[in-house]
Amino acid sequence: METRNYTLDDVEPTYRPMIIDGEDVQARSGETFTRLSPAHEVEVTSFPQGGKDDVDRAVLAARKALEGGWRKSSGSERSKLLLKVADLVRRDAEELALAETLETGKPITQSRNEVAGTAELWEYAASLARNTQGDAHNTLGPDTLALVVHEPIGVVGMITPWNFPLLIISQKLPFALAAGNTAVIKPSESTSATTVMLGRLIREAGFPAGVVNIVTGDRVVGSAIAEHPGIDMVSFTGSTGVGKSIAATAGRDLKKVELELGGKNPQIITPNADFTAAVDAGVFGGYFNVGQCCNSGSRLIVHRSIADEFAAAVVERAQHMRVGDPLKSDTLVGSLVNDTQLAVVERYVAEGRASGAHLLTGGGRLDTGLDGRFYQPTVFTDVTAQMSIATDEIFGPVLSVLPYDTLEEAIGIANSTSFGLSAGIWSNDINEALTAARDLRAGTVWVNRWMDGYPEVPFGGYGQSGIGRELGRQALAEFSELKTIQLQVGTRHTRWVDAPDAPRA
Repeated sequence: METRNYTLDDVEPTYRPMIIDGEDVQARSGETFTRLSPAHEVEVTSFPQGGKDDVDRAVLAARKALEGGWRKSSGSERSKLLLKVADLVRRDAEELALAETLETGKPITQSRNEVAGTAELWEYAASLARNTQGDAHNTLGPDTLALVVHEPIGVVGMITPWNFPLLIISQKLPFALAAGNTAVIKPSESTSATTVMLGRLIREAGFPAGVVNIVTGDRVVGSAIAEHPGIDMVSFTGSTGVGKSIAATAGRDLKKVELELGGKNPQIITPNADFTAAVDAGVFGGYFNVGQCCNSGSRLIVHRSIADEFAAAVVERAQHMRVGDPLKSDTLVGSLVNDTQLAVVERYVAEGRASGAHLLTGGGRLDTGLDGRFYQPTVFTDVTAQMSIATDEIFGPVLSVLPYDTLEEAIGIANSTSFGLSAGIWSNDINEALTAARDLRAGTVWVNRWMDGYPEVPFGGYGQSGIGRELGRQALAEFSELKTIQLQVGTRHTRWVDAPDAPRA
């Protein structure tokens, strides 16, 4: 993998048009908006400021492509195109990684890893395109055969967040395309570049015009997608509050929704755990992507007998993390995405202090010599399950250490929030680990590991963490409708037609 460093001398502001019906287009309004690098406060990209009219154009193009043949294209055809996109992503990996880093503020090494993961998502979806299977029922009687087949839902609206823009659209789009759908996509206005760049690779791969359409802009575009009568399904990743709003809007037309929302994810650390590995996971889970991650392991639920030692070890690691310029390959933690998110983190840290939690380290902005939004890795102890820093998704580099005495108590603390995205248990006692894995209310439970994922296994949450699943074979089901076809075999005996000699009324 590439290891070079970049400087601002390598940055040229770039204008990136939207893609509708296979063409680069401007917004009907003629307006544009600009993105500044959150780590450097310099202009990096600008885009058309799309609106409702542009969504109308995109939906019309997607509907035309759907009915024009894409819906009935073969799995082989779809698979070959998806594989071509994976190849093109690898070809342009460094360009994509740099664009991702400039807009998100995440370290360039992390962006490179995410681009590599993106290519694997497209490859796995390609394998599913040729393996969509239905059912046949041959036990319904001598004259009946029933088939159950999967069909594409139609036009899917996709609204994605700013924290993992390339990776998250690739957890949705290739699976929807593999199932035979078309798409209208709205990336976050903070991080639109790699989604638009991906759209160009999709076009280069040979996908028919209109199969994938990308409209850049603010929440006006997102609302237009959720409300549009020509869109059959909405797939959204983001905050729980916005997800509820989208579900309510889509529900008026009974659109299907798939929502991947927030998390307040616990890691239970038992006395017999691999201490060093658990500390590493605690630090990684809390500070990866500056904590701006729905899977952030921000609640460390640690047995009381080791809680102080564990917290001290986490602090030691946190204080020596390389936080700074994301363009350097040795940086581990970059910048928060914008001033709004910085203010959110500062508010929660203040609430933690006011509620009686003990601040062990961090708790303020970090001077790196850059004009960015850098924040110190932060650790609180003496945290109770009722404090806002233990119940709310902060989306920042803030860890809370909560002590427990029994495994039952630890599981109760873990399950005490409204979220249920992911959870973890660190234990070398197999019975203890499996007990926790079965009782934790979360869509993903990691045992003696944290935050690794694979295209083959589904991802999603319980409760306020969302509806539906992404990835795995289950992703195709999310983007499909089931149809039952019943066939008559042989001559059917009539039931409601009168016999020839029956008396008439």
